[in-house]
Amino acid sequence: MTDAILVLNAGSSSLKFSVFLDRCGGVPQLALRGQIEGILTRPFFCARDASGTIIAERALGAAAPSGHEGAAGFLLDWLEPQLGGQRLAVAGHRVVHGGIEFSAPVRVNAAVLDALERLVPLAPLHQPHNLAAIRAVAARAPELAQVACFDTAFHTTQQPLAQAFALPRKLSAAGIRRYGFHGLSYEYIAQMLPSVDARAASGRTVVAHLGNGASMCALAAGKSAASTMGFTALDGLPMGTRCGAIDPGVLLYLLDHHGMDARGLERLLYHESGLLGVSGVSSDMRALLASDDPHAADAVDLFVYRVVRELGSLAAALGGLDALVFTAGIGENTPSIRARVCRAAAWLGIELDERANAGGGPRISRPGSRVSAWVLPTNEERMIALHARAVLEAASGTARAGAIAS
Repeated sequence: MTDAILVLNAGSSSLKFSVFLDRCGGVPQLALRGQIEGILTRPFFCARDASGTIIAERALGAAAPSGHEGAAGFLLDWLEPQLGGQRLAVAGHRVVHGGIEFSAPVRVNAAVLDALERLVPLAPLHQPHNLAAIRAVAARAPELAQVACFDTAFHTTQQPLAQAFALPRKLSAAGIRRYGFHGLSYEYIAQMLPSVDARAASGRTVVAHLGNGASMCALAAGKSAASTMGFTALDGLPMGTRCGAIDPGVLLYLLDHHGMDARGLERLLYHESGLLGVSGVSSDMRALLASDDPHAADAVDLFVYRVVRELGSLAAALGGLDALVFTAGIGENTPSIRARVCRAAAWLGIELDERANAGGGPRISRPGSRVSAWVLPTNEERMIALHARAVLEAASGTARAGAIAS
């Protein structure tokens, strides 16, 4: 029998899903994907097949009660006839923060859920909604195995020095350290590298996950060595609405002289800063590039500057650079940003192939370039599907090694 793997990525008002079919332990193949948006207000459902064709689309209204539980219930009911007798074996969830305790995907039980709840203050934009989806599925299908896959787990290979803040040791012992995020994306790229660039796979590569949430990661032979995000997903690059790296003295100043409290700082740093804050126009890079507002140009300039500066920092952490990989929404779809980064990083040995870059790659550096540059689509959903299957099989004593190449 072919098993189906459900992958869920829950946001504050949305529930994104993918369904993969697992035939005899091969690479899980995408069958369906879609989302329910506006789950707290006016839920709207859209599903596509593997080719991207819309197969269902409608406002749910009273068909799905508001909230993640209602959305999960509707989705599971809708999926049953779509699976055509195929068994739904497991649900894999993206969970942003695994803290110190969770360095690998784990099957969810009550104790795991309680431990993850304690990490909510470290990822307030994401963790509560990730956990809400897990609870929703458990309420609707308590017999279905669920696996939590963490964005922090990939970075546990970093040396303690790369994870440390210069704080009193008692605070470090309490878990205040650099965790890093977007790990599922970086893990997928790391597993894809051997099929596209053996030198990059075994050497020193920086991956730029550039999207509404943005970060960069230094890979040493495919393992995380350093990353731009730290204790929370606020650090590093400026993002759609998040500030990125900031002098902590600024926060003390805002508390003392601008009448802000902790919640006001949270709104500022998570929701009102980044590209949106600098531009005053939009958090969307596409809108900024299309705008003639000089503040939009300032936001783009700052974003590129920070990417280039962090690239130099990560190359230093690796002791050199063999390859640069662009991925995620901006990284995969915005040639002008890639070109500006590569041109500014020519001193590292990157020679941009303008035509290849305009065409989307995958290789966008010239054949003789000392440092290669690539555009590789990420696939966090497939990574979650692979992890969910592996955890389930390990629990049943029938674990199989799974290749990632499609």
